[in-house]
Amino acid sequence: MGVADASDSRLGILTGWVVDDLGFADSRIAPASADASFRRYFRLTRGSESFIVMDAPPDKEDLKPFISVARTLSDVGVNVPLVLARDLERGFLLLTDLGTEQYLSSLTESSVEKLYADALDALLKIEGADPVHGAALPRYDETLLNREMQLLPDWFLERHLGLRLSADDSGVLCETFAALTAAALEQPAAIVHRDYHSRNLLITREDNPGIIDFQDAVWGPVTYDAVSLLKDCYIAWDPQRVHDWALGHARALAARGFKVGSEREYLRWFDLMGLQRHIKVLGIFARLFYRDGKSQYLNDLPRVLAYTQEAAARYPETRRFAQFLAERVVPRFTEAQRRALA
Repeated sequence: MGVADASDSRLGILTGWVVDDLGFADSRIAPASADASFRRYFRLTRGSESFIVMDAPPDKEDLKPFISVARTLSDVGVNVPLVLARDLERGFLLLTDLGTEQYLSSLTESSVEKLYADALDALLKIEGADPVHGAALPRYDETLLNREMQLLPDWFLERHLGLRLSADDSGVLCETFAALTAAALEQPAAIVHRDYHSRNLLITREDNPGIIDFQDAVWGPVTYDAVSLLKDCYIAWDPQRVHDWALGHARALAARGFKVGSEREYLRWFDLMGLQRHIKVLGIFARLFYRDGKSQYLNDLPRVLAYTQEAAARYPETRRFAQFLAERVVPRFTEAQRRALA
């Protein structure tokens, strides 16, 4: 059996599991991808067959949520990897292979309408699931929403920008976080993938898209996944076009019985939910660099900061935050980026 790196001790254990326990003696294993967590993925090939092996160190990652959410999403009719074999004690899963073509690499002006239509149709199936499917999921509650937003001051403002927060700064953040939490909790609830974007959607020949990286799913605000897709941290579209897509999705939700309010009300939820997400992501991307040594995410910070500024300036309850960004954050940002990427 071919092995990607014989010096990798966990890969050696994983290879033993694949060969000795699963019987893949005449096969090859090679890196498939890694993500922002401690999980790694390998592609296992044998002749014309292809599978994915997940390596999730049990002291760092819990495989049970992945297995449970995979079953739930399969039950509601979307295309997710199926779990074929498992070793929870050592942190390994054997999965069906949905392919290698991420949405991100294929999104163009000519392809985006069809690809997003497929993604939004799949999202409707997830959001329209009977609440019984979400009963076992964690709640996207006030505690979780605020814990996520706290990543902004901890990792982006203080660590990345070197910004010392004044009492006034802290007051603006507290006021903003409270407003965003309230807007999130006003919304109808549904299953939330929580990272529904172009790097976690794969182009598949049937049942497009293939959906991955769903293990952190929760029961929470219905706009969350739509804004994650349409205000993607890795690719941006014209804001008016984004709002048009969002309103089309709102009409589809209303047709399924969701109380999404007027167009103006839905767009407010959508934009403020996006602001909550992008506040979190600014902190996460900085943490991935400083804590985990993953510098590639720094290149996406300008796009995420632009989303944050645009949404904050749009609504009265977040305009003080927009002013804080303009006066305290933006002037430091370019130099912080240069220093970190040097």
